[in-house]
Amino acid sequence: MTFSLEARRTALVLIDLMPRIIALETAPLAGREVLERCIALAKATRSVGGTVVHVRVERPGVGVQPEGSELAPELDPQPGDLEIVKRTVGAFQGTGLDDELRKRDIATVALAGIATNFGVESTGRVADDLGYATVYLTDAMTGLDAAAHDFAVSYVFPRFGTAISGAEYVAALGPAT
Repeated sequence: MTFSLEARRTALVLIDLMPRIIALETAPLAGREVLERCIALAKATRSVGGTVVHVRVERPGVGVQPEGSELAPELDPQPGDLEIVKRTVGAFQGTGLDDELRKRDIATVALAGIATNFGVESTGRVADDLGYATVYLTDAMTGLDAAAHDFAVSYVFPRFGTAISGAEYVAALGPAT
């Protein structure tokens, strides 16, 4: 069976690609490697008319966020991209993300970023609950622990959506327009 996506109705949701998160000790991939892969996936998504969503976290109840709480500058958000600020583990609660995706007629949410078994998994579970087709880009995410990452990828994600590589995702989007 060939896996395909309707690019215009697909949103690539990039979780917590912020300097202070990228700098954490992660496994199986380093944060910088995930960032580079996510930048390439964002370019591919935009090239076929898909939506790119940048999610970053702010700690609630503090006046000044920790250093490195902005999006990684290498992401270079483009016109049409969305930036979502979350204050919980997942990207949907209290952020308006669902409303923004529905305004754009998004049917599929593709997830990547840091950390696999925290922000990525939490966002994916809610996306599934909300009725989105959920795709996990397993080689464009990393965990705080390799075993936790592997468990999410092999056991959790297949129950809530489709787990594929970044290359399979790009191929499923179709050729650039």
